[in-house]
Amino acid sequence: MKILPYLFSSALLLSITACAGTQPQRPAQDARGQAMRGFATEMARKHGFQQAELEQLLGQARFRDDIIQAISRPAEAKPWYQYRPIFLKPDRIQGGAEFWREHSPLLRQVEAQYGVPAQIIVAIIGVETRYGRHTGRYPVLDSLTTLAFGYPTRGRFFRSELEQFLLLSREERIDPRQAKGSYAGAMGKPQFIASSYRRYAVDQDQDGRRDLWNDDADVIASVANYFKVHGWRPGEAITQPLELPDGVDEQGLEPLVEAGMKPSIPLSRLLADGLRPHGGPTGDPDTLASLIKLDAGDHNEYWLGLHNFYVITRYNHSNLYAMAAYQLSQEILAARDMAGD
Repeated sequence: MKILPYLFSSALLLSITACAGTQPQRPAQDARGQAMRGFATEMARKHGFQQAELEQLLGQARFRDDIIQAISRPAEAKPWYQYRPIFLKPDRIQGGAEFWREHSPLLRQVEAQYGVPAQIIVAIIGVETRYGRHTGRYPVLDSLTTLAFGYPTRGRFFRSELEQFLLLSREERIDPRQAKGSYAGAMGKPQFIASSYRRYAVDQDQDGRRDLWNDDADVIASVANYFKVHGWRPGEAITQPLELPDGVDEQGLEPLVEAGMKPSIPLSRLLADGLRPHGGPTGDPDTLASLIKLDAGDHNEYWLGLHNFYVITRYNHSNLYAMAAYQLSQEILAARDMAGD
């Protein structure tokens, strides 16, 4: 996606008005249209946008049923045995090793600066966009307008993201009519939503712009910064598989699984319930962890969710996502080591 200079200007208003006649007009009483006008009024009051120009811009967005359908069936709804193969594929592993090799000096610099392992940074970019090959086909303006005004379940959240996107467009000189991303409005190689883009993206090469589509220095450092700000602890373990000796009652473990993603269970409690970390305990018995259960098809897998694993879930609030990113990172690291890079 080419980033272009963008200002809410009379030239934009003229170009949009010229196109408006080719689009079907909604009735003035349309509730969605009223909501959009109210949003434009608020943006003008809070942030100094020109209301008429913003109304024209929003009026050009397409309301898309395919976006509503896509957000209603996220991949994270799949069981682990179906979810894992989406990301743990040979081409994604080798692609990660190649991306690491291509950006090795930069990754060393960023790892030293932010304390986040290179393999985790690479894996996140691999999970999100296959190292930038698939950054999204949906116009972000379409996605956010559709979800802000046509998806009541999360309308408030997406109206906030639309606000953040318009501010981002003005700050980073992005043409909001050209930016493309995911069906949920996530952008660039690391798929940052607009609020994350504004809050966590960094201008690593100091060229005066945070470009998450084309500038790999900004991309890599922004992922690392996201984890650092969310509390990544350099050098600490991330997760560990657990062994269930014969006789352990899995049903009795459910309350521990349902305690949530945030580490809150002392390791000593898990050991007392019969769980055994593969390779021996990780850390002090008072170390807090979560208990992760993954549906492997014919059996359940259990893992320790340590602090850094929880940090990964802040990128995408799913244990499945975090585990796929972690396991991909380990495969990428092994592939890189095997190649002798």
